[in-house]
Amino acid sequence: MRASHLEDFYQFLRFPSVSTDDHYTEKVTECGHWLVEKLTKIGLSAKLCPTPGHPVVWAHNKQQPGRRTVLIYGHYDVQPPDPVRLWDSPPFEPVLKNGYVFARGATDNKGQILSHILGVQEQIEAAGDLPVNLHFVIEGEEEIGSANLGNFLSQNRDALKPAIVVVSDTGMISRGIPTMSYGLRGVAALELKITGPKMDLHSGIYGGAVANPLTAMARLLATLHDANGHIAIPGFYDEVLPLEDWEREMWRKLPVNADEEILKEAGVPELFGEKGFSTLERIWARPTAEINGFGGGYQGQGTKTVIGREAMAKLTFRLVPNQKGDKIVALVQKHLQKNCPAGVKLDMAAGHAGPWYLTDPHSKYGEAAQRALKKAFERDPVLIREGGSIPIVSDFRDILGAETLLLGLALPDCRAHSPNENFPLENLDAGIRINKAVLQEIAA
Repeated sequence: MRASHLEDFYQFLRFPSVSTDDHYTEKVTECGHWLVEKLTKIGLSAKLCPTPGHPVVWAHNKQQPGRRTVLIYGHYDVQPPDPVRLWDSPPFEPVLKNGYVFARGATDNKGQILSHILGVQEQIEAAGDLPVNLHFVIEGEEEIGSANLGNFLSQNRDALKPAIVVVSDTGMISRGIPTMSYGLRGVAALELKITGPKMDLHSGIYGGAVANPLTAMARLLATLHDANGHIAIPGFYDEVLPLEDWEREMWRKLPVNADEEILKEAGVPELFGEKGFSTLERIWARPTAEINGFGGGYQGQGTKTVIGREAMAKLTFRLVPNQKGDKIVALVQKHLQKNCPAGVKLDMAAGHAGPWYLTDPHSKYGEAAQRALKKAFERDPVLIREGGSIPIVSDFRDILGAETLLLGLALPDCRAHSPNENFPLENLDAGIRINKAVLQEIAA
């Protein structure tokens, strides 16, 4: 690892580029300017492209006819560092411990995208150019839904025209095992509010005569699943695409014990999920209904004997091929309205959404990516789907007409979105090797 590469990583991580909090807006833009300067220094034409939100960094080499065009996507915005008290070191002061760099954004996505930048830098230093026409598109709004990137892609469609998109914002199944993801789950959000009395009521005077909104919400949320973990909403599974036999067989042979890994990382006493499917099948290829937040009534210390006037809940649904987000939300709303207890009023509001993604790992570029991963790690890669969502990859398909290669470098214990997020330096090196190999393979 070059000392200059490590210093670049540290500088990148010191920017508190939190996209969701307006207090950090200036720092987000400063981080974008730093990227433009870095990309310019390595020999690319780079600029900061304003949007109604945070800017997009766009860089490219000299475009030459007869070469294939590759777009490498990443993001420079990060999640908030909260709760800061749970960090072992300040979240925006990177610390190297036992080969791992600890800082907010280390894995998601600064380490992963920087490895591609450094790979391009080393190729240009060695050969004076790249074997492909290259575009970097690095946005500052991925963590808040990429609201403005679609417009950027549409406005610059003719200039971009990629044959393929490369993204490293996904994971590896285990340390040292090259991993290519060919599918992502979609997501749809729904917020619920149940209201009852016009104010909090004394639970002794009114208890037994007035419906309790918190009790009603608890009963309503309990209708989402049956005892076996199946989602109990009529029609929810109607359009789910069954797994292919080759996928089931391939996942059974993966060189990792998923149940043990998840038990260890999650710290739960035992795993639970939809009956009839393996753990990997449940997280990669089955839909879910999750309660992400639930509250109401008195939250302070001790007891306060009230019937709270309202209760709230936040839900998200992970979607798989061929489910449609708007249809799923409509089915959920119909189910909840039908099952809402008497004596209260239910209001529902749909939130953010993003489609699932599935591509053919055995396509021409999929095979090229697998050869590149094998070169970089000197062992055969594994093919997986992932449980998370990256909605923008569907925009690459719909707006630019290009498929996406998801070549992850995040380890299962990277703690993305959590305190003590980290990224191993060996994966920064591996990302540099992947970048060089995948551009050569695509160019061939």
